[in-house]
Amino acid sequence: MSKNWVVAPTCLPIVLRRCHRCASGRFRTGGKFRVNAHHKLLDVWLLARCTACGDTTKITVLERVNVRSVRPDLLDLLHANDPALAAELLQDPAVRRRNRLAVDWDGAWRLDGSGPDRPEGEAIEVAVRFAARIPVRPVRLIAEGFGLPRAEVERLLALGKLVSTVRLSGKLSHDFTFLLKH
Repeated sequence: MSKNWVVAPTCLPIVLRRCHRCASGRFRTGGKFRVNAHHKLLDVWLLARCTACGDTTKITVLERVNVRSVRPDLLDLLHANDPALAAELLQDPAVRRRNRLAVDWDGAWRLDGSGPDRPEGEAIEVAVRFAARIPVRPVRLIAEGFGLPRAEVERLLALGKLVSTVRLSGKLSHDFTFLLKH
């Protein structure tokens, strides 16, 4: 028996960055951009609000870039406050490094195609696909997908009844498959 699971985002992740006003470390972004023009140069920021005090911070996307070097379709998405573009930019390592921030995906994703039905005596092959680069522990995915406690999944892994070509400890953000033997 084979199954397909999809890890899909439900909302934008929490931005982990220190607030200048209240020293909190969590910001929520709504996907709003601010585009500022200085003659022929553009600055673009993604706006985020502190979850504690509501102060706004700007996440630099483009800085002093010539208007002609920005693709027109990208400029249209920025002006339209496209949430998919915001999610893509928050996953971009260059943007995160430039702004010295991290993202927290806890509670911002769901697992589609899973279910607790686990037929006895039959091996199940599951293909897990990621709709976005969301770092998740495979043990947590498998536990949620089959409705099992994480300790039970770790026990199955230790007994060799849970097999994969990738390492199932740590976090993954790319597609993988695993086999659950019975």
